[in-house]
Amino acid sequence: MPFRPSPRQLEYLLAVIETGHFREAARLCHVSQPTLSAQLQLLEEQLGAPLIDRTPGRARPTPAGEKAAVLARTALASLDEIVGVARQSAGQMGGLLRLGVAPTFGPYYLPRLLPHLHETYPELEIYIREDRAHLLEESVADGSIDCALAPQPAERDRLDYRELMMEPLYLGMPSRHRLAQASEVTTGMLEGERMLTLGPGHRLSHHVRALCSDSGAVLREEYEGTSLDALRQMVSIGMGLSIFPELYAVSEFARREEQVVLRRITDRPLMRSVGLLWRRGHVRAEHFQSFGDACRRIATELGWQPLPTV
Repeated sequence: MPFRPSPRQLEYLLAVIETGHFREAARLCHVSQPTLSAQLQLLEEQLGAPLIDRTPGRARPTPAGEKAAVLARTALASLDEIVGVARQSAGQMGGLLRLGVAPTFGPYYLPRLLPHLHETYPELEIYIREDRAHLLEESVADGSIDCALAPQPAERDRLDYRELMMEPLYLGMPSRHRLAQASEVTTGMLEGERMLTLGPGHRLSHHVRALCSDSGAVLREEYEGTSLDALRQMVSIGMGLSIFPELYAVSEFARREEQVVLRRITDRPLMRSVGLLWRRGHVRAEHFQSFGDACRRIATELGWQPLPTV
């Protein structure tokens, strides 16, 4: 690697040229005169050219020193810009966030979150990638994305997970279904019912499978939905029952008169943990904590009570 002067050596050079004296330059740089003189002599030796013409009581730049001084000022100004950019980015969560979102949560949460983030961090750019939960976890772990808003991961060996909210889940059924008129729905009432779920990789399917196991309902694995909208359509025509997250229900079911009705299971309230996850030991962990704080504030506005900060 070729020799490069240190920023400190460049500062010493400019101080001598600007003051015309080694003693004044040393005072300006808050070092002893022998230290400054030794560093400038070392710089000249490493460059192979004299930069300062030393005369009794006066120090003047040589022609090479004058040219070097111009470049030194530019170099130091560039270093100052790097510091400024870094500090500005630190106040903007790093300036860029590559964010993964689960399709059962992100599209119904981000419209509430992003305006708040833009107001608080106007220079922050957010690249959004929507994918199934298990693929998001892999992308976070290998560094393809910075962090992700998703249900709680099954494995956390490589990931840090900050729980942001507990989201209620509802049982969806056709409006003409026998349970749609019941005053309350319990687990035992689901025995023999056909249940629909999303395909592999969606954490929501784990809740459906657990409910089938507890209630005696039958999972129709041959008809896995590709999205919550697809599930809702299949439920509406009587292909089975399914589970829908609250934020999706608030966002989508309220738009029209639905052929699907939602019920809570009274003896087995369904909830899922949703939070922010990032790679364990990530150098930008503080940025992600700040992002998590913003997410918590939005969760509170939505009516969910955030968990205490650990």
